[in-house]
Amino acid sequence: MTDPEPSRTPPRTPRLGRPPRLNRERIVTAALKRDLRTVTMRDLAEDLGVSHSALYRHVKNRDDLMDLVSETVVERIIPTTEPTAATWRDWLTTLAWRMHDEFLSAPGFAARVAAPHRHAPTPFARLRDSVTRAFRLAGADEEMAEQSWYVFGLGVTQWLGARQAGHEIGPSAPRFDLYLDVLLRGLPTREPEDPEAPSARTPPP
Repeated sequence: MTDPEPSRTPPRTPRLGRPPRLNRERIVTAALKRDLRTVTMRDLAEDLGVSHSALYRHVKNRDDLMDLVSETVVERIIPTTEPTAATWRDWLTTLAWRMHDEFLSAPGFAARVAAPHRHAPTPFARLRDSVTRAFRLAGADEEMAEQSWYVFGLGVTQWLGARQAGHEIGPSAPRFDLYLDVLLRGLPTREPEDPEAPSARTPPP
């Protein structure tokens, strides 16, 4: 009499792990792969493989999403070192090139920032404070440092926005390094001379 054949236990089907939890990093990573001028919450939920309700628990709407993306981008572009009276121009140059690289690497981000829209209050306030501090170290008073921030911020973002949007800015448009050099040579801003003053009308020798 032979022993009965031992029963064979069917192999266990491996359990699939839980999908990665939805968090800030995943949302921003997915958003930065989309054109930020046209991305919708539906697009993003599909990319993340989650329901709309799950996504809305983290970001309330598209403006909230852009605030989250802007916060991440600003964190990446602000130099880790602080400007000084001796390094403020180099510090701003580094900042501008980081803006160049990060803004243009995110589809639609530079074009959106350059267009009139509601800006994320917290991250861009941090960027403004950092830039105005650099101009104060360069010798500008509080008002001129604030004016210089607007000139610098507008100048850089408009160049980047035009480049990303594919707008024609002329066959001989300046390279970014040349444009930035000229921009920074004129900063920080100063009060213009009174056009009625004799010195303003005297031609240079």
